[in-house]
Amino acid sequence: MTSPIIKPRIYAVGAIDWDRLLFDEIIPLPDGTSYNSYLIKGLEKTALIDTVDPTKERELVNNLQKLDVKIDYIISNHAEQDHSGSIGKILELYPDAKVVTSPKCKDMLKDLLLISEDRFHTVIDGEVLSLGDKTLKFIYTPWVHWPETMVTYLEEEKILFSCDFFGSHLASSDLFVMDETYVYRAAKRYYAEIMMPFRKIIQVNMEKIKDLDIEIVAPSHGPIYKNPRLIFDAYRDWISEDTKNEVIIPYISMHGTTRTMVEHLINALITKGVKVRPFNLSKTDIGELAMALVDASTIVIASPTVLTGPHPNAVYAAYLTNVLRPKLKFASVIGSYGWGGRMFEQITGLLNNLNVKIIDPVIIKGFPKGDDFKKLDKLADEIVNKHKDQNIIKNS
Repeated sequence: MTSPIIKPRIYAVGAIDWDRLLFDEIIPLPDGTSYNSYLIKGLEKTALIDTVDPTKERELVNNLQKLDVKIDYIISNHAEQDHSGSIGKILELYPDAKVVTSPKCKDMLKDLLLISEDRFHTVIDGEVLSLGDKTLKFIYTPWVHWPETMVTYLEEEKILFSCDFFGSHLASSDLFVMDETYVYRAAKRYYAEIMMPFRKIIQVNMEKIKDLDIEIVAPSHGPIYKNPRLIFDAYRDWISEDTKNEVIIPYISMHGTTRTMVEHLINALITKGVKVRPFNLSKTDIGELAMALVDASTIVIASPTVLTGPHPNAVYAAYLTNVLRPKLKFASVIGSYGWGGRMFEQITGLLNNLNVKIIDPVIIKGFPKGDDFKKLDKLADEIVNKHKDQNIIKNS
């Protein structure tokens, strides 16, 4: 069986990782992933675009040996080891091959993989490389999601090899996107967990590729897009400043008090026409929370007080939100205490990366009583008014 053909003399030679459940020891992978590597056979030269995770090195080597080719260039779009980790083995098998990459990526590959200086050929932003009848153009796209990243554009075939840009952690036997709804969700999760912190820079990088005539997007994770508009439109939406009439409520409750407050706030918001997404932090998948943060306008973190501060799960939710840097507009805190604490100050202090307006919290003593429920109703009213002031409700 030969490797799947994308177009004549252009092959997918990577590997599917059906069983991987965790990425970087932090990101859940409910659908596995793939490490996409691509082979381009020109009339004069042959190029391999990216490699695979070292755990799948054998599959890559087997795919290349079946094609019986001589590799002249190994294009490294990104130094992270799930794409670069097998470069050493490929250089061993093809001793005349050169690693083509940016100077910054070269330095990282030397540090991470101990590749010697003489095995590199560096390219500048916009430089082209001919394979005879096929031309590769290299475009720097820094911070999607490392500082050295670039994409490779095959001019004659109008294919963008985008590496992590536009990827999705999705193990699938489909070479191309078949179920757009399913892939859209996987791509949104991937964006939320990995790309969202770099939203502003991605806006710049989207501008850099907007004038390219692109018929196919071939990322390094997930299936290939024959309809690039699907992923381009999705990214334009996700990186825009627009948010939806949605409130995210990550919460944790030890004895039911905070949960009672959350349930009351949820009902108050729903009756006012606001979409609410609660996440029980003792059970939730952080990837689902990250996805919800892509579109939301407001976050309300709900926690009991533990030893004068917020519950550790609430601290983690605040920290995660802060590092992901979603385009939230507003934030608040609700919760309870028994004898004192500084929960509100500690949670909001963890949100310093966000450009949000803090809405007055509802922090109560003991189990909520009549006046406490009124305070939650007032918080719901204030959230609705804030959304109206920002034209969020009108535009939702």
